[in-house]
Formats: sequence, structure tokens, C-alpha cells
Amino acid sequence: MIFGRSERGKPPVEPVTLKILVAGGFGVGKTTLVGAVSEIRPLRTEELLTEAGRPVDDTSGVEGKRTTTVAMDFGRITLREDLVLYLFGTPGQERFWFMWDELSEGALGAVVLADTRRLEDCFAAVDYFERRSIPFLVGVNCFEGAARYPEEDVRQALDLDEDVPVVLCDARDRQSVKDVLVGVVQHAMAYSARQRRTVTT
Repeated sequence: MIFGRSERGKPPVEPVTLKILVAGGFGVGKTTLVGAVSEIRPLRTEELLTEAGRPVDDTSGVEGKRTTTVAMDFGRITLREDLVLYLFGTPGQERFWFMWDELSEGALGAVVLADTRRLEDCFAAVDYFERRSIPFLVGVNCFEGAARYPEEDVRQALDLDEDVPVVLCDARDRQSVKDVLVGVVQHAMAYSARQRRTVTT
């Protein structure tokens, strides 16, 4: 399908565009996730890790990591003819958190990526979205060699509300990432519907 043109002579469809954030700790796979699913060449703002950053960039568990996102990642995926997602990957280190407010403006929802080897690294992202009432889904990135835990165990460890989805995923796999993105859109729409019902009752 050519973007913006419908099949079988139907009039062109103007797609709805939605903004989704991808957040989580340092080295959890945010850049990989955006790159795995983006239909355009993703915009990346990665820089090499330096000696000066060693005191503040905790690489335990990701000792092989050589680069880090210093602004954001950006990608795009068309889920349906009438639905396009713009993906914004947030920087993971605390010194870049000032950018989150700008990036989250107008976002429909968020994916919080988690690594069970360093689960505490995603606490800040969970807290950020909870405080701002931005609906989010927790995607547990299943790294090779990492222990696998039931979704309910992850929910309890992160002290999540029961309506926050927790899904296992592989940030390298396009279909796995698509499933995560569909999940966060569905969750965000259900969240918005509940909010509207609360206002009208």
C-alpha cells in the first residue's frame, strides 16, 4: 500500500497519528526497540560512553554497552491504514530526565521497558507516568541469560496497579515489539474511556 492512498479506488484515508514514549533504565533496550519496528530509518542521538561518565553511568549488567542516548530516539510505524504511531525513546540516565517533560507532551501512552536483572532501574519511569496520569504498559525485555519471572511477580515487584499491563517481549523482534505497541494503544484507549466515565458520573 502507498502511504495515504487506499486500495480498490477508495478515497484516501487520513491516518490518525499517535505519540508513544519508550522509557526505562539505562541499557534496557529502548533504542533497539525503536529500531526493530520503525518503518523509517530511526533518528538516534547516541554518543560513545566516556571515562568522564563512568561515575554516573552504572553499566553493571550491561558491561558491553558502549553508547548511550543523549537526547531521544525517534521512529514511525503504521499499524493500520488509518493509524500511525510516532515513537519517542527517552534517555535513561538521570542527568537527562529534564527532557522527559518535553517529550511526554501530547503522548497517548508509554512503554516502560524493564530488565529483570536490574528491575529497580525502571522505578523512575513508572513513578513519572503514574504521577502524570499517563497510561503505560511494562514490557519485560527478555535478555538472553536473564531469569524469567511470571508477569504477576514483576507486577508485585514494581507495585503496579492491577490494570497496568505487564508483557514479556524481545526488543530485537519486530513482531514482538508490534504486539507491545498494540497493547499500549489498547490500554491507553481503555484508560481514557474510564477517565471519561469518571468525569460524567
